[in-house]
Amino acid sequence: LKSTPGWLTGPNISKTANGYLFCLCSKKELDKFMEDRSIDVWPLLCSYTLCQLDFWRGPGGQDVPIDVRVPFASLQAVKIFLESNGICYSILIDDLQVSALVDEEQTQMISHHFMPRSVETFNYASYHTLDEIYDFLDLLVAANPDLVSKIQIGNSYEGRPLYVLKFSTGGAKRPAIWIDTGIHSREWITQASGVWFAKKIVDSYGKDPSLTSILDNLDIFLEIVTNPDGFAFTHTKVFLLGRLSRWREAGGAGASSNPCSETYHGPYANSELEVKAIVDFVKSHGNIKAFISIHSYSQLLMYPYGYTRTQAADYQELDNIAKAAVAALSSLYGTRYRYGSIITTIYQASGGTIDWTYNQGIKYSFTFELRDTGSYGFLLPANQIISTAEETWLALMTIMEYTRDHPY
Repeated sequence: LKSTPGWLTGPNISKTANGYLFCLCSKKELDKFMEDRSIDVWPLLCSYTLCQLDFWRGPGGQDVPIDVRVPFASLQAVKIFLESNGICYSILIDDLQVSALVDEEQTQMISHHFMPRSVETFNYASYHTLDEIYDFLDLLVAANPDLVSKIQIGNSYEGRPLYVLKFSTGGAKRPAIWIDTGIHSREWITQASGVWFAKKIVDSYGKDPSLTSILDNLDIFLEIVTNPDGFAFTHTKVFLLGRLSRWREAGGAGASSNPCSETYHGPYANSELEVKAIVDFVKSHGNIKAFISIHSYSQLLMYPYGYTRTQAADYQELDNIAKAAVAALSSLYGTRYRYGSIITTIYQASGGTIDWTYNQGIKYSFTFELRDTGSYGFLLPANQIISTAEETWLALMTIMEYTRDHPY
């Protein structure tokens, strides 16, 4: 069977899906706690499987808290565990009604379902189903046949097509930029932002000199729904689907051999069809110059490495690009992002996309973690879609402009 970490498949998912979102102490405080007691609390907490804990954000930077969803039935047991071990915590969201929040978003989606459909009437401020997003791809291509095409790079585990939009002004295998969203399917803000990015590209070409120059020199590939099986699942249950990361460095530190873990590294590298499709595409294309993978949440912009503490050969250049991109992003709404290598910004994580792409020679490899920093977590309201996409676009433009201006 294909590993589906984090899926809730019981007949009564509402009780499991709901609960409390706990905000535990920061990594610095947790490290001090561990030092004082000579025990490693983090693995102990992670192994507390009977409580069905769902870690939304693991230990990151020294002052970054840990977010964990606790089901109602486990509340007292978790509080006793934390308090008896002296671990500080606060309840970030009391009575976390995941099902209710998803139902609210789905009600909005249904209200727009019968509206006239074109790229102009499409509601970019709403979350959409897989079929609606796939319809959008066709609408965009039909409206912009000289600029956009849709290519299929493979099929998912359940047989769904894996579609990528190609934005190009002509030529074969020109230098290119890859952007993907939605590899972690419960991160709905990423797919919604991807849809907005696609419309922004076609609207800007021929009007925005910088974007026009980028497309006159580079192709852009955009995979909006990288994990369609998981994304479809989130619209039938609740969006608590976990990770899908089976890259070349899979199996190292920071990855789990437990098939039920969100960080399960898979039976072998690139074991998942969705990942293998990207790997095969990148290798066959051979001229990808920038690779950008977009996730949520935590407001981060990161570059290699995650699986090793060895600095990337282009560390300083990547750090400078990230700094400029974060500054551009913040200039619109004041949203604060942290930036740095994966391992120094969050934690050691093996099997990450951009570690693999960087080692394939794609120097400009970056990962975003979009809004927010924990107030909503994965449940970002639809009224933040446009502002999130707009500010992220400024950071993307910074990276794409740099890629255009610094060929290698």
